[in-house]
Amino acid sequence: MGSKQERGSIRGTILVLDDEENMLKILSKVLTMEGFHVTTFGEPSAALEFLRQTPTDVVLSDIRMPEMTGREFLVKLRESGLPCEIIMMTAHGTIEGAIDCVKQGAYDYITKPFKTEELLVTLGNALEHKRLKDVNTALSDAWNRKPAEFGGVEPERRLFGDSPAMNRVRELIERVAPSQSPVLITGESGTGKELAARAIHAYSTRGKGRFVAINCASIPETLIESELFGHERGAFTGATDTKIGLVELADGGTLFLDEIGELPLAMQAKLLRVLQERELTRVGGLATISVDIRIVSATNRKLAKCIEEKTFREDLYYRLNVIAIEMPALRERREDIPVLAEHFLRTRGAKHGRPDMTFSENALDALAGMSWHGNVRELENVVERMIVLAETDVITTDLLPDEAVQLRRSSTSSERVTRLGLSAQAMIEEVPDFRSARDSFEREYLEALLRAQNGNVTEAARHAGMSRRNLYDKIEKLGIDLTLIKGDAGREG
Repeated sequence: MGSKQERGSIRGTILVLDDEENMLKILSKVLTMEGFHVTTFGEPSAALEFLRQTPTDVVLSDIRMPEMTGREFLVKLRESGLPCEIIMMTAHGTIEGAIDCVKQGAYDYITKPFKTEELLVTLGNALEHKRLKDVNTALSDAWNRKPAEFGGVEPERRLFGDSPAMNRVRELIERVAPSQSPVLITGESGTGKELAARAIHAYSTRGKGRFVAINCASIPETLIESELFGHERGAFTGATDTKIGLVELADGGTLFLDEIGELPLAMQAKLLRVLQERELTRVGGLATISVDIRIVSATNRKLAKCIEEKTFREDLYYRLNVIAIEMPALRERREDIPVLAEHFLRTRGAKHGRPDMTFSENALDALAGMSWHGNVRELENVVERMIVLAETDVITTDLLPDEAVQLRRSSTSSERVTRLGLSAQAMIEEVPDFRSARDSFEREYLEALLRAQNGNVTEAARHAGMSRRNLYDKIEKLGIDLTLIKGDAGREG
């Protein structure tokens, strides 16, 4: 059990952990006289329980203890997400262990026997470091709670657009955000479902808590239970430490389950239990852990059809779909395309060291006429590709994707036929340069090949006669959206 001093005007709150009673008494006396509020513990488990309930600035922990080592204590402390700094106390013979603890997240270490002045300097530095982190967190929280028109998130990830469809989405987010009800966000790939989820979190009473995003399709089925619910040490081969799962990490905040339709049935049943009971059990564990989370999920699949096909639980669907928000496709809000394109031109241009780029009027009009099957994500990729390929600071029609070029040709062909004085040079100007034509062909070829292989990069590379690495490089260079291709394959199946 710890001993406490009454708090008054103090320099900071310190928890001392050491299995030697004399060391605890000495440090408690010295640090209290120096104006610190001191709590002492001889058992790491008791110290952890105290820290979970009581805000503490700095932990001063021994490395060698019988119940668990200082390193094990540090790992548990960091997994708990507690914001306190930790300083390790070590003898000369265990300095390597102390250095390893610093690599694992400890602020610093101090070697026994140490002078009071040395300890106070180290503590002062740790307190200042924590103060700066707290200030940074406060500033981040303030920024995250921007008005809804910015989506409550950083400038690069806002919900842009003034179309009626987007205004309806923002109004709905403002209404549902303050509640604790689950939200299901639907829409095609690339429409901004995660941005909507972040806006809901930022505008809610949980805005200062964590926003934990999980892509259910990206985690291998063999690992997903451990990732979601965590595991105890020794639960399986390779489980050398206890791990907090992403669901537990979201305690007090929002858990975003992206691509929820891809979650395996076995995990659907366990997720349903968490929603019903508000508690979970780690893999290999016996104790139940209470969690206070709000669930926001998203999918580009038709879950009603998945229920019919027995790949999604109906009871889980009704638990998740208390409030529904549908994100409009980009082709349903074409008036937003110029605004989005200009936004991506600024942000992507700055990223590539070209902040002064502009669109020609014809180029912007042509972009607004495209079908955009990949929605906002595809638009962002296309704009970045044009920035990279542009030889001047003006994005002109020769840099447009093949679809935009074809649309522009068909819309102006009659005008060209009747235009007096039409020269061969004018016709030539409508033809893209070789590099653009080659990129367009490669993109169409690779997209067709990947669709034929249901998004399987290994098989596509084998059919194309190239290495997987080379194919991945081309996918990245050409801005091909693998997620969209796999989604199309899933819908066709």
